[in-house]
Amino acid sequence: MDNPKLGDDKHGEPAHLGRSLVIKGDVWGSEDLYLDGQVEGTIDLQANRLTIGPHGRVKANLSARSAVIHGRLEGNINAMDRVDLQQSAVVTGDIVTQRIAIDEGAYFKGGVDISRGASAHSAAETKPEGKSVAAGRDPRK
Repeated sequence: MDNPKLGDDKHGEPAHLGRSLVIKGDVWGSEDLYLDGQVEGTIDLQANRLTIGPHGRVKANLSARSAVIHGRLEGNINAMDRVDLQQSAVVTGDIVTQRIAIDEGAYFKGGVDISRGASAHSAAETKPEGKSVAAGRDPRK
């Protein structure tokens, strides 16, 4: 009998954490995740998509290929591809990504660093505190 393993199909349904779940600690994995509960800690889905549902309450720094936020997030987002803040999103923290979309009505307080190519993750990790990525280059020249 050949049964496919859950999470093997990249085009299948994402893993789902429902509203009643509360997680304190690290969440990491190799499949897409739909989160509608509460998480405190870190979320690491670097090659996958994270969706925080409308009831999701997250206090965490997150890394993902892409992130779609409908709920509340207090923490930094590091997304290699894109970040979508939907109308109901409330986000406090910095964002590093290649592309971003912020719907009318979404609340966002923080900074945005648009990175090109696969360097989106390394830009946030190697950026010196209090200095811009372009430090050392005089923009007037």
